Amino acid sequence: MRMRSYTLHLPPEARPGEAHGLDRAQLVPDGFAPAAFAFSVLWFLYHRLWVAALIVLAGLAALAGAGYALGLPSVAASGISLLAALLIGLEASSLRRWTLACRGWPARDALVAANAEEAEIKAVARWLDPERAAPAPRPPFPAGGARRSDPVIGLFPAREGAR
Repeated sequence: MRMRSYTLHLPPEARPGEAHGLDRAQLVPDGFAPAAFAFSVLWFLYHRLWVAALIVLAGLAALAGAGYALGLPSVAASGISLLAALLIGLEASSLRRWTLACRGWPARDALVAANAEEAEIKAVARWLDPERAAPAPRPPFPAGGARRSDPVIGLFPAREGAR
């Protein structure tokens, strides 16, 4: 059974343990998006990623124009277009996640499931259970001044007294 990771995105007013906002929740699968590979711009429009759709459309048009201006053979132009579609398929989920975060819907939870239905069930169960809700973010550095009592050996030793 192949497992896939998902991120849960909720509106800013949603709080752990409350059902408010879950009806608008979005689960974004991680990894390659075959539909974005096949239907690039249409995939972005379907997911309401207007700016990303315009950027992808402009990029594909510029790529086609450059290939035509350079006089590339059709096989080379098709290969380059295929590579561009592959890149779009690989990065589509990341662009969707980034756009949701820019709109104020950051990833609130990450989970692993076999399919989207199982991921949705796990996400709702974890979100509504106040004991299993995501903990508050920790500061990146420990609080207080933790100093080592051992002398430092290296290029920048601690002050060793007057010499």
